[in-house]
Amino acid sequence: MKHSKIIYVADDDEDDRLFITDAIRELNLEIKIIEVADGMDLLKLIQTESIADSQVLVILDMNMPKVTGLEALEAIRANDQIKHIPAVMISTSSDKELIQKAYQAGINAYIKKPNTVDGFMKIAEALQTCFFDHNRL
Repeated sequence: MKHSKIIYVADDDEDDRLFITDAIRELNLEIKIIEVADGMDLLKLIQTESIADSQVLVILDMNMPKVTGLEALEAIRANDQIKHIPAVMISTSSDKELIQKAYQAGINAYIKKPNTVDGFMKIAEALQTCFFDHNRL
């Protein structure tokens, strides 16, 4: 049986959410994309949705209101039922200390936010290669 694929995109910048979701949809229409504007909404959804038989990926913005991407990641990794979900952090920041903290908290990859649509397409292609083509997601 083929499992469904879900990507949660958590970013407070509506344009960035639009760019990444459009790029992903252009590559693969069979992926369900759920958008949220902050880490708090992400945590509520990911803990209440039925994702047991789904392959899931979380894309987190580092800097969000209420609950930051780092705080959301720490909560995900602390929850036995969802701690296995791969997480990719995206941010405009290239602060090495913040990036190191994100890896220590358990992200699978860190990507600097692009400032072009082509850059978002490259992210979607990388996600396709890393998580979808090898059945990791």
